Amino acid sequence: MNKGGILKTYFTSLFQNAFTLSCFLLCFIMAGTCLAQTFPPLPEGNTGIASRYPNDAGIAGDTDVIFSDDFESYADSSGLSATWNGGVYHNVRLATEKDHVFAGSKSVEFTLPQQTIEWSNTVARDLDKSHELTLLFLRAYTKFDTTFDVVGSSHNGIGMSAHYFINDQATPGVPSNGYNKFLMEFESWRGTAADTSPGSLNVYIYHPGQRSQWGDHFFPDGEVMPNTSIPYDFGSGFVARPWITCKLGRWYCVELMVKANTVGQSDGRVACWLDGKLIADFQNLVLRYVDSLKINRFNLSLHAGSNPTRQTYKWYDNAVAAKSYIGPMSSAGPVKNHLNPATGSCLPSVSGTTIYFSLAQAIPVRVDIFTMRGALVRNLVGGTFSSGSHGTRWDGRNGSGVPVAAGMYIAMIRIADRTWTAKMSIAL
Repeated sequence: MNKGGILKTYFTSLFQNAFTLSCFLLCFIMAGTCLAQTFPPLPEGNTGIASRYPNDAGIAGDTDVIFSDDFESYADSSGLSATWNGGVYHNVRLATEKDHVFAGSKSVEFTLPQQTIEWSNTVARDLDKSHELTLLFLRAYTKFDTTFDVVGSSHNGIGMSAHYFINDQATPGVPSNGYNKFLMEFESWRGTAADTSPGSLNVYIYHPGQRSQWGDHFFPDGEVMPNTSIPYDFGSGFVARPWITCKLGRWYCVELMVKANTVGQSDGRVACWLDGKLIADFQNLVLRYVDSLKINRFNLSLHAGSNPTRQTYKWYDNAVAAKSYIGPMSSAGPVKNHLNPATGSCLPSVSGTTIYFSLAQAIPVRVDIFTMRGALVRNLVGGTFSSGSHGTRWDGRNGSGVPVAAGMYIAMIRIADRTWTAKMSIAL
């Protein structure tokens, strides 16, 4: 073979090998990003962390729980910022009216004034850099006031985000590009006044594939707004579920899960539960292109672009953030609205370190004191009590008679087959 033929054969072979290698690399890359992911089933009902802690007593001590707040420990709303270090604003107060408290004696209340300008109410928790997460569950109990009548822009639920806030300032209108941020809010959307208030549950989301500069809305059946006529690829395992509109004036248990994708794969996932039922599961998501982008904030909110009709409210109670499914309060609870025995109710109440209860008949009663991490401190009383009103005081000592350290404790009260809990504070 002449020299020209040899060179032609050499370069042809080299080109073919390079092309084959390129195809192999392309297929390898595509396999990491485009092959269908397998997503395991998600838990539902009373099978989560809360099932192990009746009325959430001691739930803060669970190894998977990173935060909990039942709003019982504050004298007033000025103390919230110590716990909710990401901001407490604007019209925020602690509600004590029994109709506006889910469990215990307090909840957090947001007020939305009647006005035609934008307004936000929020309590938020920031995670420091070393504790940022790729998977987070956030659960809370929440209720809309019966006067809620907002149309259009309204962020009115629970949410979490990755670097959406820069120097404590939100960055709306700046799209997610996979390197800068992502955000998810489990909320209600009401597009027109003809739609039943508060609107349909959905996930408001900033993600690299977002269609709008201002974020998208994912609905349980897979519809994505804006451009709802264009299908979105949630993967072959996606299950379309019906749209749901919550009722005004009713407490609901809401839970949001966000799992950031493995970089280079589309295994991100966002799921929502209502009263322990999985109502939306968005799979096959890409939320980030770099490992450094992780969840660093979660929040409870009530926002409206405009609220011209009337002043309205929303309440939140018993918030928990964790690394695994939380679920509703266990069947032993919740304690709805502790009442004073002077009213004739048999439900217990706590004043200081004294527990009061009123019984209609002789019945077994047991009172135990626990640390906030769920460790038993002392059995205070146990036995059958006669009918009538009773009170028992904890002297701040453990089962061995030794004074305990100052701080918050949980009283667990069992009357027959029912259980209640309440916080107690021991001062120095």
